[in-house]
Amino acid sequence: MPTPPQYCPSPRELDDLELLVTGALAPLTRFDEPGSPVTLTLPPEVASAAAASGAVELVDPEGLPLARVSVPGGSVEALTHVQYGPFRSHYLSPAQVREAYAGRTFVPVTDALTEAQVEEVRALGPVVLLAYVGAGTPALSPVGLLRASLAAAALLPDAAVVAVPLASHGDAELDHRLGVQVARTYAAGDPLHALAEPADADAYPPSIAAVVDFDRPEPADQGLVLFFTGLSGSGKSTLARALMDRLLEQGTRTVTSLDGDVVRRNLSAGLTFSKADRETNIRRIGWVAAEISRHGGVAVCSPIAPFDETRQQVRAMVEDAGGAFFLVHVATPLEECERRDRKGLYAKARRGEIPEFTGISSPYEEPADADVRVDTTGRTIDDALGDVVEALRESGYLDLAAPAVESAATMAAAPAPTPAPAVADRPLRVLFVCTANICRSPFMELLARRLAGTDASVTFASAGTHGFRDHPMDEVMSATLAARGAEAAGFRSRAVTRQMVDEADLVLTAEAAHRSFILDEQPAAFRKVFTLGQFAEAVRAADPTLTGRALITTISGRRGAASPELDVADPYRRGAEAAERAATDIEELLEVVVPRLAAPERAEARG
Repeated sequence: MPTPPQYCPSPRELDDLELLVTGALAPLTRFDEPGSPVTLTLPPEVASAAAASGAVELVDPEGLPLARVSVPGGSVEALTHVQYGPFRSHYLSPAQVREAYAGRTFVPVTDALTEAQVEEVRALGPVVLLAYVGAGTPALSPVGLLRASLAAAALLPDAAVVAVPLASHGDAELDHRLGVQVARTYAAGDPLHALAEPADADAYPPSIAAVVDFDRPEPADQGLVLFFTGLSGSGKSTLARALMDRLLEQGTRTVTSLDGDVVRRNLSAGLTFSKADRETNIRRIGWVAAEISRHGGVAVCSPIAPFDETRQQVRAMVEDAGGAFFLVHVATPLEECERRDRKGLYAKARRGEIPEFTGISSPYEEPADADVRVDTTGRTIDDALGDVVEALRESGYLDLAAPAVESAATMAAAPAPTPAPAVADRPLRVLFVCTANICRSPFMELLARRLAGTDASVTFASAGTHGFRDHPMDEVMSATLAARGAEAAGFRSRAVTRQMVDEADLVLTAEAAHRSFILDEQPAAFRKVFTLGQFAEAVRAADPTLTGRALITTISGRRGAASPELDVADPYRRGAEAAERAATDIEELLEVVVPRLAAPERAEARG
């Protein structure tokens, strides 16, 4: 028999494969059972080779063989298991779950838990949160749902999280039945609990809200792909370049142009202008654009992209990466495009000299899902671009009417700014950071201020890694602060920014995870970012005559590890005892740190 061909399935098929192999889809055991949504669709050339060999070998996106599937029949023989991916240790088979968690209540989740839902689960006793993270199922990204579920588990007295790659099959009723079937397989007779639907006013606990904020950024903070499509000569590249200029002039977003000719030279060299190669070129543009959006950037693309299927593939890539896809149809009529044709391409196409030319010998499928439709006939560039700018503003993705960065001429005409004081002559700046900036970090800020006194040459501020914005301090933690002679009246939370970290002389975090969050974004700040426990240990070991900046400089070069054992545990929603324990831990550490930071520096220490 010939060697079976290899095939990398779709994300949905890969998820189905994993559940078939682990037995989670029981009684389903193979692909393509009659009436089952668990199907495997092979491309014609793969299907032909698989039929000749009697099987197909399914591989992951990196080519690792996962299973052999009989053709026909669809029976599955596992070759290996998936070994990599975030939170892979939480992907357990039903048998592994029975061994570790028998007797618990099983709770399927597809979205982050609200405060009300956390309390609902708390009443169930020991639980297993079954996080349905398959393609198209969770409301968050798969990683986001797992992070949110783990954050919820940390707020509960006894909870475990199991990742279940249950994919959506495009039918809500069918998907619900499959979800119940899988949950019953995992529970194996133990109680199942369906969460109540959250009310519109339900809030997330801060630790979960931080995950949701990161996973679902506001439109203005989201990565964005601006995809211009239209006939050759429609004006799409001109509009794309003009929009790019506006973005660069405003100076608030990082922007990358993926223009057709530039991409052809650098990304798609060697491809022809056949239909297959043109579609490959579009998919390459889409993949790069999606990666740009994954990291919060803006990608501006302007290929012809005549086929709806390929545009939908690009949209899916971008949305899977967490970005937003904004489609601009430059709908200039064919007659006008031909009239503008300075290169004579349309004339050559009509003479048959250019095969498969869009609009002449190859179709252009007009998009039905464009976010804005622009006809550039008889219009100036600025006038036509106005339609796009207005649609972007209404969508919330970009407001190009916002003030641009000042021009050099404007800045030159402005009065010279007052020089900033020399670092040694201004107060020392200390920034405290926790998750939501409503519990631990405001306690640090306000208690440190009281311990330092009003005459100390040091200022204290606080922020959260994601956290709530403009919220008061948590009432339970605030009470522990009041018992120590400091008040939280007037305090409002805020999210940490790059500028805050840059301007601080010292950043002290509640946990090692907060420190990692900051350094992942700003590795150059390494020498001034510590956990509070880490810094206090270093202060205890340092020369007792060192204070202020000299102390920070010395410790930055001689520090211990930021061990999680030195973390201040999160007290949020764990009651008054947990809040008092956190307050006591922080107070003990600040009593070591603050007097040394606030003490006057000796002149020789300052050099």
